[in-house]
Amino acid sequence: MKQRRRIYYTVSQRAEIWDRWQRGEAMSSIGRSFDRESSSAFSVISPTGGIRPADRKRGSRALSLAERDEISRRLSVSEPLRAIARRLGRSPSTISRKVRRNGDVARYRATASDQAAWDRALLPKPRKLACSPSLAQAVTAKLRRKWSPEQIGGWLRRSFPKEPHRQVSHEAIYRSLYIQARGDLKKELLEHLRARRTIRRSRTAPFPATGKAT
Repeated sequence: MKQRRRIYYTVSQRAEIWDRWQRGEAMSSIGRSFDRESSSAFSVISPTGGIRPADRKRGSRALSLAERDEISRRLSVSEPLRAIARRLGRSPSTISRKVRRNGDVARYRATASDQAAWDRALLPKPRKLACSPSLAQAVTAKLRRKWSPEQIGGWLRRSFPKEPHRQVSHEAIYRSLYIQARGDLKKELLEHLRARRTIRRSRTAPFPATGKAT
């Protein structure tokens, strides 16, 4: 059996694919713009259900690579963690935690710890609907009554204006439906959406960033 050759896109090419998709361009047209089959564009868009993921960002409290490099150099000459923290303008507890998390004093390496931070940022985060069975049940009931995610999100905000834990955005509903729902449940709920697509062409901005290095 002939193995299909895997096609790779650069970061800028993937961004262009998402730009074209959000402008309403067909996958066949997107593929042709890169002199490739439409299936190659599909491989970029389909894993997130057609919803553009947020760009990866470094968290505001995250250590920069330069800071991690400084930590590594200072540890190599046995400088105390408190002294390193003062040098970087960081709290001793922050430096201690970062060092312990990434190999401890004897094995800390700047590049490896920075990459590990990005890798942790890509791990799945708990979703609101997944963590709240009662909220998920309410959303599912409305979907079965053919309410759109936009209607459900608005209804929850009006019904529980002072209870954020009982609210969820329409984008979070789409994300849970297209990405997290599986099997019979996903099929059943998709049948109740007005636009029955397995890939959604979002008309709004990307989801709030969750891929932040720490």
